[in-house]
Amino acid sequence: MTVTIVGSQLGDEGKGALVDLWGGDADIVVRYQGGDNAGHTVVEDGEEYKLSLVPSGAVRDKVGILGNGCVINPRTLFSEIDDLRERGLEPDVRLAKRAHVIMPYHRRLDNIEEEAKADSDLTVGTTGRGIGPTYEDKAGRRGIRVGDLLDRDVLRQRLEYVVPKKKSLIEDVYGLEAGEECDIEALIDEYAEFGRRLRENDMAVNCGDFLAERREAGENVMFEGAQGTLIDIDHGSYPYVTSSNPTAGGAATGSGLGPTVVGQGEVVGIVKAYLSRVGEGPMPTELKDDDREEELADYIREKGGEFGTVTGRPRRIGWLDIPMLRHAARVSGFTGIAVNHLDVLAGLDEIKVGHAYEHDGEERLTIPATTEEWAKCEPVLKEFEPWPDVDWSEVAEEGYDAIPDAAQDYLDYLAEELDVPVYAVGVGPDREQTVQLTNPFDE
Repeated sequence: MTVTIVGSQLGDEGKGALVDLWGGDADIVVRYQGGDNAGHTVVEDGEEYKLSLVPSGAVRDKVGILGNGCVINPRTLFSEIDDLRERGLEPDVRLAKRAHVIMPYHRRLDNIEEEAKADSDLTVGTTGRGIGPTYEDKAGRRGIRVGDLLDRDVLRQRLEYVVPKKKSLIEDVYGLEAGEECDIEALIDEYAEFGRRLRENDMAVNCGDFLAERREAGENVMFEGAQGTLIDIDHGSYPYVTSSNPTAGGAATGSGLGPTVVGQGEVVGIVKAYLSRVGEGPMPTELKDDDREEELADYIREKGGEFGTVTGRPRRIGWLDIPMLRHAARVSGFTGIAVNHLDVLAGLDEIKVGHAYEHDGEERLTIPATTEEWAKCEPVLKEFEPWPDVDWSEVAEEGYDAIPDAAQDYLDYLAEELDVPVYAVGVGPDREQTVQLTNPFDE
C-alpha cells in the first residue's frame, strides 16, 4: 500500500502533522523532492521537532528515505540527525545514491543570483539554500551525487571538472571574489568524510530497488512531498516556483517506483483552511487592500504561527483560494483531502473564500497557465457563517460531530468543490489535535 502526501497550495499547509499521524501505519517514509528549503514541524507529546531535511517519519521510528528527486546538504542532514540523537531519538535515514548533493558553491551562487535580481521583477524569494543551482547542475549533467561521496577518487574527478567553472562564474561574470566554497582540496576532505559516515552507517541505497524489495515484503510506503502545488516547477506560478515537482507525479520520478505503483495508492491533498505564502508571486485572495484587511492578516498570522520554519520570514495571508485547489486536485489526482488550521479561523467576524476569479470580464474556476494572467485575476468571494472559538482539544477527543456546524458547512463546501472526501481535520498542532475521519492506509 502507498499513500502520497501533497501540499495543495503554496507550501506551509501542515503536511508534517498528517505524515506523522498516518505514518504510524507506514513502514517507510520517502521524501521525493526538495531539500533543506522545506521546513516541517512535528509535535509529539508536546515536544516540537523542527526539521528541514530528515523525513517527518523519523520522529516515529520509521525508516526515512531521501529519494533521488531530492537535493541533499550533508551538513544540514547530519546536524539534524545529531540533534535528534541528542534528544533521545535514533533516526534511521537512508539516502538515494542517485540524489544530488548541495555543495557550498551552490549556496553562494544562489544568494549572488537572487541579489542580482533584486532590482527586477524576477526576484523569486529563495531561501538561499542552494536548491535551484543544485537542480541546474543536475539538469546540466555536472552535479555531484550521493554515490560520488562514497569514492574519493570519483569525487575528486567531479570537483576538478565543476569547481573551476563555478569559480569563473563568481569572478568573471559577477565580479566577486571566490572563497572557500571553491577550494577543491577542502571540499574533497569534507565531503569524503560525509561519504565515510554514509558508508559506515549503511545509509546510501539504490532507492528504487530498496523500496521495491520492501514493498514485495508487504511493507507500507508513504511518499512525503515538500512545498506545495503552486510552487511546482511545471504546474506552479512560474518563475516564482521551486526547482522540483512537489505534485504527486514527482513521487514516481523522485523515488524509482513507477507511476502505476504510486497511482494504485491514495493521494491526499493537504489544505490549510486559509492561504499563506512565503516569497514573491501572485496571490489574488491576499488580505492587504486596507488597514482592516492588514489587521486581519496580522491576527491570523500570529494565531497560526505563520512564519517560515526555515527562514523565519512572516508569511503573506489570504482567504482560501478554491481555483488554486481545483488545479491542485486535478494535477495530482487527489483521492481525499485533509484540512488543517480550522481552529485559526474560529472567532472571526467574517470568513470568506475565493470561489472563482474574474478575468477579462469572464468567470474562471481554475488558475490561468501564466503567472502574468494569474496576477490580473480578481477573486470572486463567497461568504460563510463564522464559527465560534471552542475547546479544540475537546473537539479532537469527541470527533467530527463536535466541530461547530458552521465549520462543518465550510468543510462540506470544500469536499463538494473538489469532489473528494475529507479524511482529516487539523484543529491544533499536536497529533492528538487532528480529527480523523478516514485513515488512507485502510482504503
